[in-house]
Amino acid sequence: MASPLYESSIRSLPFLGRGKVRDMYAVGDDRLLIVTTDRLSAFDVVLPDPIPGKGEVLNEMSNFWFKKLAHIVPNHLNGVAPEAVIKGSDESAQVMGRAVVVKKLKPLPVEAVVRGYLIGSGWKDYQSTGAVCGIPLPKGLKQADKLPEVIFTPATKAEVGAHDENISFDQVEKLIGKKLAAKVREVSIRLYREAAEYARARGIIIADTKFEFGTDEKGNLVLIDEALTADSSRFWPADEYRPGISPPSFDKQYVRDYLERLRWKKTPPAPRLPAEVIAKTSEKYREALFRLTGRKLGA
Repeated sequence: MASPLYESSIRSLPFLGRGKVRDMYAVGDDRLLIVTTDRLSAFDVVLPDPIPGKGEVLNEMSNFWFKKLAHIVPNHLNGVAPEAVIKGSDESAQVMGRAVVVKKLKPLPVEAVVRGYLIGSGWKDYQSTGAVCGIPLPKGLKQADKLPEVIFTPATKAEVGAHDENISFDQVEKLIGKKLAAKVREVSIRLYREAAEYARARGIIIADTKFEFGTDEKGNLVLIDEALTADSSRFWPADEYRPGISPPSFDKQYVRDYLERLRWKKTPPAPRLPAEVIAKTSEKYREALFRLTGRKLGA
């Protein structure tokens, strides 16, 4: 296995910036090279330790879902091999299996969050208000209960180091317009429902997920960034699921649970992760990929 990649350094292309996990470079005026690193963020803070193989897992999983769900909405992939736009063996090693070349689009300033189960910030919101992001729910629901209906709970798209904030659908309409807001909600729920049904048949419950969208020069909606990965979703093993507890997971919830036990204020700098937490997290990401796609890294 290749060494973990915490930050890429592609010198043959103009560098555009780093997100929590992804590094971006310009490929001409109309395309981007996106490199998915092994960085991990928790509570919107980037942790100092990479998770070996994580970037390759996320890249493989996103590409799987982009292809599988392309009949619902187009995505930003354009079929160009990352190795074709960079130079030298050092740069090839940085992009192999973990990068994509995509169309340059105008990103929407919202995160499209879809929830099928009552967990995370939604559970905390429900406990205090009886609703999730202003959407009323029946009384008496337990932690991790399946919701009566899938709900759309959008959030702002925060800068690195800042926290995403839940916003109302009215606010989404003000940000991007009523017609586009309705399209984002409808498409997001369709994507989630189809993916959740597929995953359930393979022993994984997708409790919730978030999508990001952009628009092309004609104003068409396009799915961008990542799709239904262990970073953007909560994946639970179906055979271990039961309401009333926070279920075990195949995502970074394992790291969140470890960090919750520390006296850390969830602001930078983040604490170091023990070797066993790093190894277990890497294992969980890989198992999710195998269960959903049948693929193993390097296979």
